[in-house]
Formats: sequence, C-alpha cells, structure tokens
Amino acid sequence: MIIPERMSVYINSLDTGNGVFLDELERTALEEHVPVIRQDMQSFLKVLLAVHKPRRILEVGTAVGFSALLMAANTGSDCRITTIENYEKRFAAARENFARSGMSDRIELLTGDAKEILPTLREPYDFVFMDAAKGQYIHFLPEILRLLRTGGILVSDNVLQDGDIIESHYAVEQRNRTIYKRMREYLYVLKHTEGLLTSIVAVGDGAAVTVKVSDSLAVCRE
Repeated sequence: MIIPERMSVYINSLDTGNGVFLDELERTALEEHVPVIRQDMQSFLKVLLAVHKPRRILEVGTAVGFSALLMAANTGSDCRITTIENYEKRFAAARENFARSGMSDRIELLTGDAKEILPTLREPYDFVFMDAAKGQYIHFLPEILRLLRTGGILVSDNVLQDGDIIESHYAVEQRNRTIYKRMREYLYVLKHTEGLLTSIVAVGDGAAVTVKVSDSLAVCRE
C-alpha cells in the first residue's frame, strides 16, 4: 500500500459517505468485483471539484458509472459530463445507474475505444478524470491535452501501481512490465512537459494532478 494500512483505515473512518444511492452502488460494485475509485480518492476528488468548479468534465473509464455520478453529485447543475467506456458488459449497468440516479440529462456515455473516440471530440473540457487501462494513459494523452482547456485540470488515477512504479524493471512481474514502462513514461511526460504543472500525490493508489498552464506545450520524453 502507498499509505500504511492503519493510517488508511483511520482516514477512511472519518469519511461521511456519498449519500444512500452512491454508497449502495459502491457496495454492490465491490461485491461484484467491479473497480471503483478508492475512498480516500473519492474525498480528494470532491475537494478538487469544489475548488475548481468545472462546467464540462471528460472521464475516460466509466465502469458502472460510480465516479461519473460522484462528480455529478459534487458539481453544479449546469455541469455536463462526458464519459467513455470500452467494456461492453458494463454499458447497460452504467446507463441504468445514470437513469436511476436522475442524472441521465447531465451525463453522456460514449461507448467504444477511447483512442477512436477522443479524436472525434471538439468541446474544450475544464476537468478530465483518467481512470481507464493504465497502459493506455500515454497513448490517450495527446488528445486529452488537446481537449483540456488552458487552466483546466487532468487527474490521472492509480499511477503508482501499488508501489510497483519505484521497483526495478526486473522486480515487476513480467505480465505487468509493459504497463510499468508506459506508466513511468507517462509520469515523466507529465512532469517534464513545458506548459504543464503536475503534482503526484500518494492518495489511493497514487494520483497525478496536472494543470494545463499554457496552450503552448513542449512535450519532453525520456
């Protein structure tokens, strides 16, 4: 764990939850082994939204809609969310959860591969939440930066990979080495690209918070 377990348990014990609907949705998702953002990440995300007050949000990685609904519940009624999901078995559940929550008019679900969908989008977004296949973050990034307005925030979840990110390449399980390599490259680009300001924080499984401070970006790779 990035944060010692006892500390994590204590921090999460202070949380007041997200309301009956979202708390039940989270419980059901966890019972069915559907990934949802961790409790401390939920709190962190809510604070960022309260400070930034975005009106247009883009999410890459919907799952059953928990994080999209969390963002909708913690933004103004004029905020619109576009969320992309590639796993066909989760499309119906996400749509059902949006309808049951009464948020269908504020959340648009786009189904398919984000690599194909992102280039078709035109609207600048104030806030982007990246929580999809970790090995694809680096491939999504050029289009994400195109869509993110100057002054906008990109939050990339699960970037520390349960601590694997600091290990030697040879210490990482062979099946995870490609993701490991791509995530290290992704974090390097976020930290070294002129025009971006990024902080990597040990919340949940690690999050990178990036502000696009300039329209003129000089991308730097390792």
